[in-house]
Amino acid sequence: MDKITVEGVLLTPLKRIHHPMGDVFHGMKKSDAGYYGFGEAYFSTINCSDTKPWKKHFEMTLNFVVPMGEIRFVIYDDREGSPTNNHFFDVILGENNYQRITIPPRVWVAFNGVGTTYNLLLNLANLEHDPNEIERKENLSDIPYAW
Repeated sequence: MDKITVEGVLLTPLKRIHHPMGDVFHGMKKSDAGYYGFGEAYFSTINCSDTKPWKKHFEMTLNFVVPMGEIRFVIYDDREGSPTNNHFFDVILGENNYQRITIPPRVWVAFNGVGTTYNLLLNLANLEHDPNEIERKENLSDIPYAW
């Protein structure tokens, strides 16, 4: 199991049920840790070797699941007063490590495509998207991390 180094981040192992006519990928139940209500669900893809830069939600909790491919997530905590302030957490999720990562509000997240085929992400967010509750950094170098 990955050692979580940012307070509030959760990794939840998920079931993948194999079936000869197509697999079932569990995502989230309302009884799961990390479930704080439902606002929206969306899918996103990321190409191999591409990196989507840093973003931080002020209120939204993210729940990322990677049912196809592999995606590397890096979380950075710059919350004043947090016991994990200035800590990073880095994990690769996907077909070989099928888990859900819960990312609390007020921490930064960036991610890149690791899988060489199709990298698919599902976000099960507790709030609907609101462009006023997010901050973005368009340059990866704005937060020093060795990608």
